[in-house]
Parts: sequence; structure tokens; C-alpha cells
Amino acid sequence: MSSPINIPAGIRVGHFTHQEYATGCTVIICDNGATCGVDIRGGAPGTRETALLAPHCLVEKVNAILLTGGSALGLAAADGVMKYCQEQGYGFGMGNKKIPIVPAAVIYDFHVGSGDYAPNAQDGYQACLQASSASIAEGKVGAGTGALVGKVCGIELAMRGGLGTAGLTFSSGLIVGVIVVVNTLGDVRHYEDNRIIAGARTKNGDFVDAIKYILDENLTTISSPSNTLIGVVITNAKLDKAALTKVASMAQIGVSQVITPAHTLYDGDTFFALGTGEIEADINLVGIAATELVKKAIVKAVTL
Repeated sequence: MSSPINIPAGIRVGHFTHQEYATGCTVIICDNGATCGVDIRGGAPGTRETALLAPHCLVEKVNAILLTGGSALGLAAADGVMKYCQEQGYGFGMGNKKIPIVPAAVIYDFHVGSGDYAPNAQDGYQACLQASSASIAEGKVGAGTGALVGKVCGIELAMRGGLGTAGLTFSSGLIVGVIVVVNTLGDVRHYEDNRIIAGARTKNGDFVDAIKYILDENLTTISSPSNTLIGVVITNAKLDKAALTKVASMAQIGVSQVITPAHTLYDGDTFFALGTGEIEADINLVGIAATELVKKAIVKAVTL
């Protein structure tokens, strides 16, 4: 399925999906570069090039963001994204070279599919070739292909996750959109009534309720750090790295409002925020919009 999310000018999104192995990757290309911040809340993140996104660090703009399956092995797909960006002449100028800046985050998705395949450089490059500013395919595609949710009682009682998007366009021309990949330890609750809509189930199909399960001291089944929610906020707001870091942290609030529990030691929850810098906007408006959109995108990811 596809989303009506508006994409700011200069941003393109593409997927590579490997259905047989139930894995893939999703790339967000910034043709003109975009200022970027990041917020990492999970205790087991798999990332690349996130340290340079700190507000005190030199590099202001990134050329692409990669979301990928394959755990840390899938970070190799970023090499293909860098190759594509280099071919386009994108990158941070260093002497007579341009070095593409491609932060990345991963999910562990080896529980689904027919093998131990992880996205590689060729797959990342193919995702770039598929990238467009048209509507974004959602569900079990790209980085969300092999995602699972509700692993608190073990993989056999988990449900399929996926990739979801949501967006808002304001009368001022401000655009705020989000892309999420949902592969969590905890349950997913609907933002309207707090009921569990995806998560660990008993053998008769009832939801377990991960919070109650954990508070009853059932901890032996959650000792594997194979869970993560990763995502990107995309906006055309004119915000610096510090402000976008705050937007990314506000996006994580949306995660904790519908994923229960979120940000555990066994999750790698990581959120990026991209700003293309065309519209003057209040950081609170952008951040609150991101919080609300994340909740909607998470629900879509597990229901498509």
C-alpha cells in the first residue's frame, strides 16, 4: 500500500525488498543535503555515522539516511548508498574529494525468512535507484520486510511488524512527515483507545500484555537484543542540528506512548530528524506534529 505523505522538495525515498529472505532496506536521499539530528534511546542500537550528528560536531548536513534489516551486518548497505551519492556528486567537501554523509540504523530481522541474508552494498544501491518523491510503499517492504513485534514471550508468539508513514502539511507550507520501522519487544497500542493491536499472544490468540508479563517477573524470555524501532522525521522547516535533535527526541515520545514497553535494554530505538530548511517554523509545532505522526505511522506499520 502507499501513503499520501507529502515529501519536501529534494527528498526521495526508495526501498529494496528481498521477500525470500524477509529483509530489505529503505533509503531517504537528500538531493540538496539536509540538516540532521538523532536521538537514540534503546540500549542495543545498531548505527553508523550517528556521532557526527551531535550539535557540537562539524558536519551540518547529510546526503542520505539508511534504515535497514540485517542487524549490524546490514550496515554494509550504506556503502551502496555512499556509492550512489558519490556518483551524483553529493558529499562533504574535503580537499578535492566529496565524502557522502550517510547515517544508518538497523533492525534485527533474522527470525523471519529462509536464511541469514543481510542487505549489502548492492541492495543499498538498488534502493537508491528506486528512490522517488512519489508515494511511499508501506507494510512489509524495505527495512520493514522481516520486522516482528511483541517478542516478550519469545519469537513463536510474536506478530509481524512492518514499515509505516504519516504526514501533515500546514497552511504555511510547513511539511512534517515520518517513516517508522516497527520491530519491537513490546506491544503496539492504538493511540485512540490504548488497546493492544499487535504484540505477544497466547496460543489461543489472546494478547499477553507485555507490561503485566514483565511485572510478574517473567524475564527469562527477553534476554535477546533483537528488537528495535527505527525511524526518520522529514520536514521542510528551517531548523539547526540542535533543534532537529530535539525534534528527534520528541518523536521518541510518540514511540513510548504506543509501544509498551519502549526503550528497554533489549531495544535499539533510534530516530533521525531531517530538515531541508525552506520554511520558518516553531520547533514546538514541528516536534508535537512529529510525536503525533509517529503514533499513527506505528499503527499503520502493524496493520497493513
